[in-house]
Amino acid sequence: MQNFSYYNPTRIIFGKGQIAAVAAQIPAGSKVLVTYGGGSIKRNGVYDQVAAALKAHAWLEFGGIEPNPRYETLMRAVEIVKREGVDFILAVGGGSVADGSKFIAAAALFEGADPWDILGKRAPVSAALPLGVVLTLPATGSESNTFAVISREATGEKYGFGSEHCYPRFAVLDPETTYSLPPRQVANGIVDAFVHTIEQYLTYPVGAELQDRFAEGILQTLIRVGPQVLAQPQDYVLRANLMWTATLALNGLIGCGVPQDWATHMIGHELTAEYGLDHARTLAVVLPGVWRHSRTGKQAKLLQFAERVWGLHEGSETERIEAAIERTEAFFKSLGVECTLAGNGVADSKVAAERISARLAAHGMTALGERGSIDPAAVRAILSSR
Repeated sequence: MQNFSYYNPTRIIFGKGQIAAVAAQIPAGSKVLVTYGGGSIKRNGVYDQVAAALKAHAWLEFGGIEPNPRYETLMRAVEIVKREGVDFILAVGGGSVADGSKFIAAAALFEGADPWDILGKRAPVSAALPLGVVLTLPATGSESNTFAVISREATGEKYGFGSEHCYPRFAVLDPETTYSLPPRQVANGIVDAFVHTIEQYLTYPVGAELQDRFAEGILQTLIRVGPQVLAQPQDYVLRANLMWTATLALNGLIGCGVPQDWATHMIGHELTAEYGLDHARTLAVVLPGVWRHSRTGKQAKLLQFAERVWGLHEGSETERIEAAIERTEAFFKSLGVECTLAGNGVADSKVAAERISARLAAHGMTALGERGSIDPAAVRAILSSR
């Protein structure tokens, strides 16, 4: 097991009716900016619950944060924060709203000339406004980690950043808030959580037995619960299991002391920026290609994945690995998520491969993966096969 330092200060408040607990988590006298996305929270009752919880606080709202949160939109919120003296941010929504709110919190106190430097130049974040999250879409784990991914419409760039100053102080996870989600968003969230887990698990062995078992449990839970949630969207137990599983997939715990990959995410981010594809759909396209391209370096963990997650014991090593990849693709498809570029509306995979490889190279991402072995030529090979 590799050396590690683990810290996660986010208080998780889980279960039915827990939005009311927000009131006790935000310091008295705080001026709160409630951030949200397209407005679904005003149709499903979540907004009203938040408003009731904040009745003793001064608060204002900022809506319209996009599924891939845009820098330009978020900077309008930063202006409001500074103008109105906001000192606490409450993100109400899914991972994009949480991500965007982390950037707002950091940019509002950024001492440099241009807050974009947090993303484009990886300028350090030395302070951020405190924030909390009311989660309505289980997917990214952003409610309990430091990370955020932000797009810039003007330049077509998409970058991530992370800072311990951006850990949410608390996160409310009420499974009932997810009942009204469209099936596409639910499916995307399942795929996102699955691939988050894979990026930390399916690399090479380092003797981290507990982390492996945690990760395998998360994957098995998603495989079992995911299709059932889509078939029985009002089942509280299923929703609760999905919500908690997605949080644990990326709160840092299973990544302790293990090598991590993230090539699939880096390639996927560029597909989203170039073609506007849903983030999770890009992951479903890229992951099988990464596995097939890197099967030699990942062989031991692919075989472990095949045995422990999919129960594959028969056949040669090559056959078991290919069967595990095919089972994973079939799982994604069972959720209604296509695993090819053509299935997602990108007709020419070779053109896409050239464009995405060039984008990654322009951003200096020429040595991806846990071993730094995925270079531009490898990206072209991976995407050309998809």
